[in-house]
Amino acid sequence: MLPADEEVAAVVREWMGSSDDRPLDLAGLYLSGADLSGADLSEGLFTETDFRHVALISTDLYRAHLEGANLTSADLSNACLVKATLDEAALCSANLDHADLGSASLWGVDARAASFRGATLDGASLLRVKLAGADLSDATVAESSFNVVLDEQTVVTGLSGTVFGPATLTEGEASRELAGADLERWLNDRGAQVEVLSPRRSR
Repeated sequence: MLPADEEVAAVVREWMGSSDDRPLDLAGLYLSGADLSGADLSEGLFTETDFRHVALISTDLYRAHLEGANLTSADLSNACLVKATLDEAALCSANLDHADLGSASLWGVDARAASFRGATLDGASLLRVKLAGADLSDATVAESSFNVVLDEQTVVTGLSGTVFGPATLTEGEASRELAGADLERWLNDRGAQVEVLSPRRSR
């Protein structure tokens, strides 16, 4: 299903009918009503694109540029976001169940109440990412940067692997840093199996 906006739909139709390999460029456009499930959007340019409530199930977004994109309530389940750049994107209430975010960049991302159940976050950089109320059940991490904001509603049951902290825990109006053994204990007391690694030293 193409976007409801006819101008945007025309851009998508032109790209679909093109014989060259240029990536799709929808930067700054509004994609309300679109269903791009299963599409190959690898290396696409989606900076500040409005994907609210858009279906992107099993979509290939390898190395896609999603800086500042609004993915609120989008369905990205089973999507490939390997090496994608999502800096300052909005992922509130988005569905990323079983998505692959290996080596993806997430800086300043608002992912409150998002679902990452069974997602792959191996090697991903989660820096200043808001995960209050998010669900990371059975997700995997491997040497992933985990400089995130958590709260008591963040679900980490079955989260497994290794991370670099520190994280911030919000408790009502107050917040405190969780690093090293304290972060590891907080996660694992809630059903995770995570090892918090010591920070890498500069050579």
